Amino acid sequence: MGIQLTAIHYVYLACIAGILALLIRRRDTTIICVAGIFLLGLLATGKLGGSVSGIFDAFIYATKELMGTIMIISIVVAMSRVLILTGINETMLGPLMRFIRTPAVAFWGIGLIMMITSFFFWPSPAVALIGAVLLPVALRVGLPALGAAVAMNLFGHGIALSGDYIIQGAPKLTADAAGLSAGEVMAASVPLVAVMGVVTTVMAYWLMRRDQKRGTWRDGRIAEPGAAGVLSGGEAGSEEGGRGQRQEAEQERVSLSGPVKKTLALLIPLLFLADVAAMFWLDLQGGQATALVGGTAVLILIAVALLAHRGRGLEKTTSYLIDGFVFGFKVFGPVIPIAAFFYLGDSAFTDLFGETLPAGSHGIVNDLGAALAGSVPLNGAVGAVTLAAVGAITGLDGSGFSGISLAGSVAQLFAVATQTDAATLTALGQIAAIWVGGGTLIPWALIPAAAICGVSPFELARRNLVPVLTGLAATTLVAIFLL
Repeated sequence: MGIQLTAIHYVYLACIAGILALLIRRRDTTIICVAGIFLLGLLATGKLGGSVSGIFDAFIYATKELMGTIMIISIVVAMSRVLILTGINETMLGPLMRFIRTPAVAFWGIGLIMMITSFFFWPSPAVALIGAVLLPVALRVGLPALGAAVAMNLFGHGIALSGDYIIQGAPKLTADAAGLSAGEVMAASVPLVAVMGVVTTVMAYWLMRRDQKRGTWRDGRIAEPGAAGVLSGGEAGSEEGGRGQRQEAEQERVSLSGPVKKTLALLIPLLFLADVAAMFWLDLQGGQATALVGGTAVLILIAVALLAHRGRGLEKTTSYLIDGFVFGFKVFGPVIPIAAFFYLGDSAFTDLFGETLPAGSHGIVNDLGAALAGSVPLNGAVGAVTLAAVGAITGLDGSGFSGISLAGSVAQLFAVATQTDAATLTALGQIAAIWVGGGTLIPWALIPAAAICGVSPFELARRNLVPVLTGLAATTLVAIFLL
């Protein structure tokens, strides 16, 4: 492939290995991420001052990239809190309680609804919509907060995003790089997405139930007053935590008349349904869809606060927003350093340290993936394993989409050399890249689901690790038989 690896590539790879090792051991990764940024800056610039300032610049870069997600999470938390304290959520969610009565129904119900919604609007805005409405119901019937996060994450950022059959952003990118049509890649991806989805979700649910029975389940809850609002003020992952939240909610509860609560309980879901209709009608996706949900949540927050607190509505609106922002930034605090490091695997490196990578480089992560593809023997089985590995490696920057063009290019090379099905290889690379980088294994990419559920993104990544790796192995095996 003609990719020249340098010390920068090897240091980045060594830091990733260290980060993964610490995550597995349930240790914090901030220091190793900062060290990695420092070393990469030192190698790139050759100057101590450049590497030191690069740490701060990388943090700023990561914060800018994540700001949209921080804002939507903070606003939804603020809105949810006022709905809890006014009792509107209880009225609004009453009908759902008739259908969602067990943890199993909650897990699979939330997952399937999340998947369907994400097919149309992508997962990030879908998380805000689904979490605000269904999460409190799931918690009340006994599904742990982390279990709800796993369901939303695997079905949304996993199944829906890796197939992307409605919006078709992912298959278009991989298909163009492989010289195929998007339709060919989508058709080839159907059995692979199905296998990956079934294996990962069944494995995740089985591991959750097993650990609960053994008493070894860790819910990874983030104890924070602002989170109590989004977590329904009712049943939490642990009985003690849930009791504390109930007591807090009862102490601060604001009374509204029955007719007003019923009216708002009907109007609020209708407003979010109107958002869904507007997304579909106006073809709003990604950041535009998220902005629509966020703006609606702010208006709901203001209206309810003014109705509930009357003369103190102006001040209480600000108070709710502060609660939401405190929660959002507290959740993102430990994530920004690791995001800053992983962003360096893509275009952020050039933006921060200049054109210091070898000529022809497409970013550290893509270079590593291309080097792997160029160093293995060519046959169908090895080609499938290599495409899965290349896709996973290119997903390490956390975007899921930055490396899928490389996966398409590598798939084309292997298909021509081994006379195998290029569409199947392309689909496999796409699935591996998006499942790893699109938001199921890289901790900072898990933020939307983790924050809405009030759990640690690192704990969510650990819960996803075994199911996703098992799913990738099974999907790669199926791809080998389909070649």
